[in-house]
Amino acid sequence: MTQMSSSEDQKNWDKWINSRDPLAGDILVRKYMPLVTYHVGRISVGVPKSVSKDDLTSLGLLGLYDALEKFDPSRDLKFDTYASFRVRGAILDGLRKEDWLPRSSREKTKKIEAAIEKLEQRYMRNATPEEIAKELGITEEEVYQTVNEGFFANVLSIDEQLQEGEGKESAVFSLRDERILTPEEHLVKDEIYSQLAEVIAQLNEKEQLVVSLFYKEELTLTEIGQVMELSTSRISQIHSKAIFKLKNILEKVI
Repeated sequence: MTQMSSSEDQKNWDKWINSRDPLAGDILVRKYMPLVTYHVGRISVGVPKSVSKDDLTSLGLLGLYDALEKFDPSRDLKFDTYASFRVRGAILDGLRKEDWLPRSSREKTKKIEAAIEKLEQRYMRNATPEEIAKELGITEEEVYQTVNEGFFANVLSIDEQLQEGEGKESAVFSLRDERILTPEEHLVKDEIYSQLAEVIAQLNEKEQLVVSLFYKEELTLTEIGQVMELSTSRISQIHSKAIFKLKNILEKVI
């Protein structure tokens, strides 16, 4: 049964690569659709609720089709790896091109940052979400959500600056051999890992576990909930609190 499936897959790939057979293309899109679903699920955690998963899925499908169009089977690279890279990139590019973070959210982010600075000067320590919410007259959930959105927006902004600095060739997809690092990159990587380890150690046990399962083991929030025997909404809340703490601590050490 496995051999038959592999044989059929190869036939579809041959038809697609040699003649761009539309039926074979449709079959391959359906086969690799879980990659889109996976990245939509992970990225949707950090974006505003106003951004629908359907929109993210549409962006991801564009990336998947682009991967099918540009994939070179002669290279020593699995399609899953190549497509995963393209799907995630297409979603992030789409979010960058659209003003996905509403002005109200941007203004709220600025207010929270100002409140954090004010409270830290007042108490001479890190401000808690409860204190921030009370200071601004909003709920703790709004604080977590806004911080998550701002954190994700910063990631998009940093990534966009890196792409702009790469020049015209940035429009051309290339895969770098991540197994080879320069001496400078080794030093930076070790320093970042060291700082992250110290910061993560300041989280409580549940937060550390959620962060590890989400970012290292790459489980979805639903899967983490099954592992920890908690609801998805509860895992989402723990994740939000962890991100809030990490952002707050990292701003002090970087």
